[in-house]
Amino acid sequence: MPTPAFVPDDFTPPRTLTADRFRLEPLGPQHNAADLAAWTSSVAHIRATPGFAEGSWPPADGMAPADNLRDLRRHADDFEQRTGFTFSVLDGPTDADVVGCVYVYPSRTEPGTARASSWVRADRAELDGPLHRAVADWLAADWPFERIDYR
Repeated sequence: MPTPAFVPDDFTPPRTLTADRFRLEPLGPQHNAADLAAWTSSVAHIRATPGFAEGSWPPADGMAPADNLRDLRRHADDFEQRTGFTFSVLDGPTDADVVGCVYVYPSRTEPGTARASSWVRADRAELDGPLHRAVADWLAADWPFERIDYR
């Protein structure tokens, strides 16, 4: 039996979410330097964020820029293939500085469930709550998921 599509074929995934203090846009190679700087400056904070404590990312010893770029290209490909959706969290409504990331992928254990997680840089920790609330509301209102597990 084939695996059901993560999103219906006729669904157009939203590409942006704009809030007062941040905005989301699809993660891609253009974010490489800012993304790498954001997460490498905040490994301990990210690891303390729900959804990341049990995983191996982010690596404590960092990552070469070429390896990070490969990871960003993989996420961008997932977006284009509609198998997962990763967004850069950018500072404010117009700034291009990466302050975090949001991941939306199918649950590996619960069919029909989207698993979402997000992180922000340690120096922007005050955005953890507002980002979580805004993304949870956005996923519930604008995306076609039966269930959402947002850690």
